[in-house]
Amino acid sequence: MYAKEVFNMTENQTFTEAQLLDQGYRKYTGEHVDVFFNTNLCQHSGNCVRGLAPVFDLQRKPWILADNASSDAVTRIINTCPSGALRFIRKD
Repeated sequence: MYAKEVFNMTENQTFTEAQLLDQGYRKYTGEHVDVFFNTNLCQHSGNCVRGLAPVFDLQRKPWILADNASSDAVTRIINTCPSGALRFIRKD
């Protein structure tokens, strides 16, 4: 089993899955990493779609497919999100 806690490197904060969902994040489940997105926080910097298009594709539904890249690649891109709209929980 894995800890249901996320660490955001840019803010040095941890969040549980329940906290993220309570804060309005939507969960996109992957095998090794779950991605959480809050549309109300997004500043549309585009780091995610430019940085890892196989995972983040605005033309696709669902637009986030966490299993389309390694968990390291997914978490690295999420940590570049300036608004905090993207978060993750690793399972590996």
